[in-house]
Amino acid sequence: MRFVIHGAGGVGGVVGGRLAQHGHDVVLIARGAHLDVLRRDGLRLEDPDGIEQVPVEAVGHPAELDWRGGDVVLLGMKSQHTAGALDDLIASGAPADLPVLCLQNGVANERRVLRQFARTYGVCVMLPAEHLEPGLVRAYSAPITGNLDLGGYPSGADDLATEIADALSSSGFSSLPLDDIMRWKHTKLLMNLGNILEAAVGRESRSGELATRVVAEGESVLRSAGIPFASWEEDAERRKDGPTMKRVAGELRDGGSTWQSLARGATSIETDDLNGEIVLQARLAGVDAPVNEMLQRLGHELIATHAAPGSFTEAELLARL
Repeated sequence: MRFVIHGAGGVGGVVGGRLAQHGHDVVLIARGAHLDVLRRDGLRLEDPDGIEQVPVEAVGHPAELDWRGGDVVLLGMKSQHTAGALDDLIASGAPADLPVLCLQNGVANERRVLRQFARTYGVCVMLPAEHLEPGLVRAYSAPITGNLDLGGYPSGADDLATEIADALSSSGFSSLPLDDIMRWKHTKLLMNLGNILEAAVGRESRSGELATRVVAEGESVLRSAGIPFASWEEDAERRKDGPTMKRVAGELRDGGSTWQSLARGATSIETDDLNGEIVLQARLAGVDAPVNEMLQRLGHELIATHAAPGSFTEAELLARL
């Protein structure tokens, strides 16, 4: 089996790096300065135990690959870039029976992928990672790097899901094949509703009033829409053995994926697929979601104004409600 990591940022880079460290065949698809460093030096993977320069093949586009039997694609880009990534895969001649796994936040990517590839899998990612510099990714949990449970979309866990889970579990992760992976991904969606809040205000906002309100609203909307999600008790039981956040090079992780997008000066963020998903489901169900709607629009504002992380206070955002 060859793992093609399409989007080798924080999560994709750490997953690809760990698989390569443990002897699996890996190709990273990256772009820009990140690709240049990967081609020249390999992947620099830092974790709580130290640093390793991981030799791994890197290309800039799926068209550079010679597709073969046993290939598996892991999508690691932000959700707003999935459509373009699928176009690139199809243009490269990727076979229609290619297994494609979504290592992404949100719950809409699997539906996008299934339009093009019959063998679509969701992955519920609990992996504190970071990518802020070309060629460098950080994994902030030890001894387990992260939880990567997976299953077929819309449901079911087949032999391939079990084989991939075994490969991930042998590479520093905890990975279970699950029949109801989207139920778990909807719980992860609820956790991610505070990502834009963390980016706009800071880490302390995760325990504030607005964070509590946005998650409660998300739960209410999912129930109104009849969408199942794993309970917080189930989630706590699954994560009782990790991942466990630790320091890397003496530092704690500054922020999650949306915070990192702002810190890198990205021109887009994935808020439409997080808070925007709750807004969509609320409108379909005929209910309101004012907190998520405000935060969704805030995401567009932060990008349009090139705002730095931490540009707002929680009081300023509460006043908007």
